[in-house]
Amino acid sequence: MNESEQLDDLAKAIYTVNRHAKTAPDPKHLYYIKKATINELLKKKLAKKVGLHFSKHPKYSNQHSTLLVQVANYYFHIPPTKDDFKELQHLGELDESYRNPQTKMSLSQAKKIIYSYLNWKSSQKTKKVSKRSSAYYTPSSLGKMNWAKKTHHH
Repeated sequence: MNESEQLDDLAKAIYTVNRHAKTAPDPKHLYYIKKATINELLKKKLAKKVGLHFSKHPKYSNQHSTLLVQVANYYFHIPPTKDDFKELQHLGELDESYRNPQTKMSLSQAKKIIYSYLNWKSSQKTKKVSKRSSAYYTPSSLGKMNWAKKTHHH
């Protein structure tokens, strides 16, 4: 996979995470990994800061502006830093022309791409996974118990 394909996948993954974050009951983690990925891409000059937008979420009244970032042919908003205000032009109202292409990627696939990009071997992730798998995992001792019962009948 070449870099531009990888970038495209990452952009779709961020888009997917972002879309789910908007409806998630507890989106903190999703917004966190979105931001972490974009910041990483910016560091590597693989994402581009386009400019500042006024946020459409007056409920976060402390954040009047949001930073528009381009990744491949997707656009995302993340909280701006103080430097962004100094260095970037303000684009004014949120412009609906920055519409992202639709993508059909599952959230689990998106997280996988992002985690592998961020090199996350975080304990948080493994804990979640082991909890989930234990729900479907039948300990072998159950099998032994049935077997033990059967031997009783003889």
